[in-house]
Amino acid sequence: MAGLWKRMTSIFQAKANRVLDKAEDPRQTLDLSYEKQLDSLQKVRRSVADVATARKRIELQATQLQRQADKLQDQAKAALSQGNEDLAREALTRRAALGEQLSDLKVQHDQVSEQEERLVATSQRLQAQVEQFRTKKETLKASYTAAEAQTKVGEAVSGISTSMGDAGQAMQRAQDKIAGMQARAGAIDDLLASGALTNLNQPVDDIQAQLDKVSATSQVDNELAAMKAQIGPVGPAGELPASPAAPGAAPPPQAGSTVGETGGNAHSGNGGSGGTSS
Repeated sequence: MAGLWKRMTSIFQAKANRVLDKAEDPRQTLDLSYEKQLDSLQKVRRSVADVATARKRIELQATQLQRQADKLQDQAKAALSQGNEDLAREALTRRAALGEQLSDLKVQHDQVSEQEERLVATSQRLQAQVEQFRTKKETLKASYTAAEAQTKVGEAVSGISTSMGDAGQAMQRAQDKIAGMQARAGAIDDLLASGALTNLNQPVDDIQAQLDKVSATSQVDNELAAMKAQIGPVGPAGELPASPAAPGAAPPPQAGSTVGETGGNAHSGNGGSGGTSS
């Protein structure tokens, strides 16, 4: 059970990291890191100011104690000049106590001064690092922006972007629909011309369609006959038209004469010849 839970946690973390990586902008991350470094630098500077304030306070306190010690020194001299040795001893005793306090303050002052020096050095070093990071940050941001712009331009030119892909697919679908509609319209026109389909705008039954077809054929035959009449009789292919008939020769048979009439004329000719010979 523990292994299953650990595995589920790992999968969730991996997917969450992937989502965060897609949503993360390196420029914003760099700016955030720079702001955090500035906050750290500001805290160090405040610490330096606090230590410097403490050092100054110790110096003021030491100055006041030194003034009191000097005053007690003068009072001891004055009491001794007046012959009051006990008062002089009291003044010197207090001055000695102030001297111990001054010694303690001097130790504290030295410690605070040393701490202040370390903080100042840390602040200067951190400030240099922050300035270096800021320069590098701006360079990285400029490089990222340039790379991002180049990527977008490349996607726009090569058609990798989603919008170009969708536009290409829409154009392909439109071309496919146009081709299908054109093919359908051509097929319908062919079916209407062949009579397989009936034109609803001009309804015609099958008998009328046959009559129209015969009428069209007769019209073609009439036009062909008229053209033959204009051109004149034409022999078989490759033969020249007949030359004009000689005087006294028998006229050529008419185109409309029958075979029976031709045979009768032949027999009549033979009979005439026989009569002449007899």
